[in-house]
Amino acid sequence: MIGVSDLHKSFGAAAVLRGIDLQAAAGENLVVIGPSGSGKSVLLKCILGLIAPDAGEVRWKGAVLSPTTRADFLARFGMLFQGAALFDSMPVWRNVAFRLLNGRGAAGVAEARARAIDCLQRVGLPGRVADLYPAELSGGMQKRVGLARAIAAGPEVLFFDEPTTGLDPVMAGVIDTLIRDIVRDLGVCAITITHDMASVRRIADRVALLHEGRIRWRGDVGALETDPDPVLRQFVAGSPEGPIGTLG
Repeated sequence: MIGVSDLHKSFGAAAVLRGIDLQAAAGENLVVIGPSGSGKSVLLKCILGLIAPDAGEVRWKGAVLSPTTRADFLARFGMLFQGAALFDSMPVWRNVAFRLLNGRGAAGVAEARARAIDCLQRVGLPGRVADLYPAELSGGMQKRVGLARAIAAGPEVLFFDEPTTGLDPVMAGVIDTLIRDIVRDLGVCAITITHDMASVRRIADRVALLHEGRIRWRGDVGALETDPDPVLRQFVAGSPEGPIGTLG
């Protein structure tokens, strides 16, 4: 569904991405992990077109993304931002339905509201939440509203940027369960960036470890616990001792 080939990106003398190759298929969640500053967010921004890579290609359904094809791609993705990124001045339902009301082929208000309430219920929130404002919600509820917004327009691709940041362990588990179920039920292609190894174990189908601008390791989530790669072992264990600390 999404492919990245030999992607490079530098900022001045700092080479952030040094030849990234990745593929993500429909119906799976590819989780990208790695130390802070390893280039995870830059990779995501290159895929979305927010940053132009210096070299390499991003493919969507086998076709290279270009200025003429990117609009079609952007019409088919949803994203859950790290901080939920809700509009404070809008009630919840308008946040969820934002794309429906403002995108191509905009829906009518009644239709958009009904779709928003349906999506809220899908992420475990009652319909009465629709008329509340983000400031009236807990952090976990805001995150679920953000997830409802991500799926409201029926995307084919979902991006999750640190989806459990700032949540307690119980709510983090709730969000992970929702993400896992949504990816499975909708059959979408999902790419997640996270540092939370508990979250990785719950939601990942495949994992890619980004280190020093390259994919250091990739494999099925089950191999995380057994592969001997020293960088992977240190990152998974969260140990201060090892090659990441030495090289970083």
